[in-house]
Parts: sequence; structure tokens; C-alpha cells
Amino acid sequence: MYSLLWYNKFIILKKKEHLFVEGIATLSYFNTKNYNMANNLEDKDIQKHIEALLFAAPENVSAGQIATILDITSNRVRKNLEIIATEMAERGFRLQEHKDRFRLISAPESAPYIELFLNLEATTRLSRAALETLSIIAYQQPCTRPTVDAIRGVNSDGVLRTLQSKSLIEESGRSETIGKPILYSTTQEFLQHFGLNSIEDMPILNREIIESENEKELDPIQQKLLKE
Repeated sequence: MYSLLWYNKFIILKKKEHLFVEGIATLSYFNTKNYNMANNLEDKDIQKHIEALLFAAPENVSAGQIATILDITSNRVRKNLEIIATEMAERGFRLQEHKDRFRLISAPESAPYIELFLNLEATTRLSRAALETLSIIAYQQPCTRPTVDAIRGVNSDGVLRTLQSKSLIEESGRSETIGKPILYSTTQEFLQHFGLNSIEDMPILNREIIESENEKELDPIQQKLLKE
């Protein structure tokens, strides 16, 4: 009987005057004939093992995958993931959730230092049109190009292609309306770009506060979003 242990080796490569970090996931098998992995695990032990699995995983991990490895319930995994997320709020890592899958990311406020350390170019700024389109999709998702066009009042084909090329949005299906237009949603890269742990961390559009305090300052896009 064998269990799977993941661990990562990080190699810094210099290429074209930029440093890149490549995580290499290595698989190591060990005999567990007399090794009882999951019996009587305390929550602190579970949190430690979850953090190690997330750090070593080459891709996003679901609660079910973690539950299978640790031989505990998915509910217990989620309970401990919530604790980990809370404890990480003041540290250099964050727990990011997207479509019920999890991964560790660096704290958004550390981005300038990471870019400097790795000799990376600063993140490309988005144009006003791109930010308008992205905000519409983020708050209306999944939504179609006609919906975006109706709110913006202009054709958004080019902007949508730009956002897709930056992996900030993705096609997430087809609408059941006439013509079955493509539905667009935000991606995990969107969360990382704006320093969000999950889509639930998006600022809430509070209609009453905005209308009472800032109505005169709202641009047409914001006004249309509030009416939706």
C-alpha cells in the first residue's frame, strides 16, 4: 500500500534579463504498511498538512482532493481552510479560492517587492475601456457581449479580446437567449490581479449609499450598473 507525497523544488532561471520561478512538482512514494496517516489528527495537524499540500500542489486543489489524502471529511477540510485563510490575513501568503478550488498566493501588498526581487516588469495598466468592461463582467457574470455593449453604449469586441489575451476573463458557456451568445466570467488571474481571495471579496455596490452621497459623481457606466 502506498501513499503519495508531493514536494516542490523551486528553480530560479534567468532568461532574457528576467528571472522566472519554476515550480517543479516531484512525486515521492513511500511505504505506509505500518504508518497510520490520518487517525486522531488534531485540527492544528490538519492545517499544517493542508498548507503543505497546497504549497506542493502543481495546480489548484479541491477540498475533496485534500479530504481524500488526509482521510477526513470535506466539511472538516473546509472548516480548517477557513481557519488557515483567517490566520494568513496578516502574513505573506493568502489562500485563494476560485470555483471551489484552492491555492496559495503571495500577499498583494508584497507585489512590488516580488517584482523587484525577480526583476519583473510592473504589471501592465488596464485602459479605462478595459476596466469598464471588466467591472461589468465581474458584477454581472456570467454575461454576454450584448449585455456589456448595452451598458457601455459602444462595441466591446476589441476590449473583450484584450481581456481574454490577459487571461482576466474566459468563456464560461452559452446563453439560452436568441443566438446563444457567449457568456463571459472572470478568472483566477482576475482575482490575483486585483488582490482578491475570492469573487465574494468584490466591493458591494450599495445603491443607497452611492445614490445619497455620490450620485452627482457617478459616470454613466456606474449608473447603469446600479440599475441592474
